Amino acid sequence: MAPPFDLADLPTGVAIPLSPLVARVLAPNPSPFTFTGTQTYVVGTGDMAVIDPGPDEADHLAALMAAIAGRPVVAIVCTHTHRDHSPAARPLSAMTGAPVIGCAPLTLDDDGPRADAAFDAAYRPDRVLADGDRLTGDGWTLEAVATPGHTSNHLCFALVEEQALFTGDHVMGWSTSVISPPDGDMADYMRSMQRLLEREDAVYYPAHGEPIDNPQRLVRGMMGHRKQREGQILRFLERNGDSVIPDMVAEMYKGVDPRLHPAAGRSVLAHLIDLNQRGIVRAADGLWQMR
Repeated sequence: MAPPFDLADLPTGVAIPLSPLVARVLAPNPSPFTFTGTQTYVVGTGDMAVIDPGPDEADHLAALMAAIAGRPVVAIVCTHTHRDHSPAARPLSAMTGAPVIGCAPLTLDDDGPRADAAFDAAYRPDRVLADGDRLTGDGWTLEAVATPGHTSNHLCFALVEEQALFTGDHVMGWSTSVISPPDGDMADYMRSMQRLLEREDAVYYPAHGEPIDNPQRLVRGMMGHRKQREGQILRFLERNGDSVIPDMVAEMYKGVDPRLHPAAGRSVLAHLIDLNQRGIVRAADGLWQMR
């Protein structure tokens, strides 16, 4: 499946400054689900933090070491444990002596096709951060913001000095996040989005896609998109009665590559589970129906 971008215009292995405190290094792992690849962020100008070190690939690790340029690394920080985000943490820790800090470990065998990477079973942090915990360095402060939904262990990180938020996969710059049960949870995701909407961040740095300069507008739009999808599901069930998810996907995702339909079905399932918990729909003998 060809990626929807020109890789020649997207250099990997280069530290690109984004602000006085932030530089980005793109990993060489583009795909229809990672977009241009995973973006690792290097924070600080003296001592440093590395956010979402990415896949364990020699070229990417070499690029990160070049961006660090011999400066001390205070922490290697992970937003969550999908395999395009955290596997480079431990080898980078061995290279720099920095501890691995951030989200809790989580390994899960899903019960259906995913539209994102599977979990990193080898992730073992030296320290797990709770909501509101902080890391500090020379001229920078990172604060953990708990944002479950995409995964139950997902954290964003606020860079206090620049009113910036590293959003991992919770808010991306090119697509909505995958919410894939059993660990992905639509109700948690919407609560986390509401929390971000109430913050005053000036810019988001997502793990995939470009920086987001008007984040509250994007968050409102993404929440609206989820509400529209929920409405589509309810109208489908009201119109068709007992239904299965593939039939819903076939109608609601017309024009989408059929190879992506199984993954889209995970999102529909996440909505249905949420609707069931709210007493609006129910499942009976493998079929979904209105209550």
